Amino acid sequence: MKQLSTMAEYTEAKESKSIFMFSATWCGDCRFLDPFMPEIEQKFENWTFYYVDRDEFMQLAQELDIFGIPSFVAFENGKEIDRYVGRERKTPEQVEAFLNGLG
Repeated sequence: MKQLSTMAEYTEAKESKSIFMFSATWCGDCRFLDPFMPEIEQKFENWTFYYVDRDEFMQLAQELDIFGIPSFVAFENGKEIDRYVGRERKTPEQVEAFLNGLG
């Protein structure tokens, strides 16, 4: 998973099929997903995954109404096409179900 480092990178990345995972180093529910994400990324290789540290990109999180983490936001052609947000712990199965629904 790529780590988002600049807003310019975000602007460019959302033009392609991109999944932004909003997270934070201190978030236990986010760390729960860490061991499963490489396998999930392989299953959905037509998407590019970006790790977004919510604490580093607080303004972006606010713009996208991300108030709970971990949260996933999917973009294609510069437009948000779906999101899976909330502060509850997400299982790998729930993340895959969200990604499968993207088409």
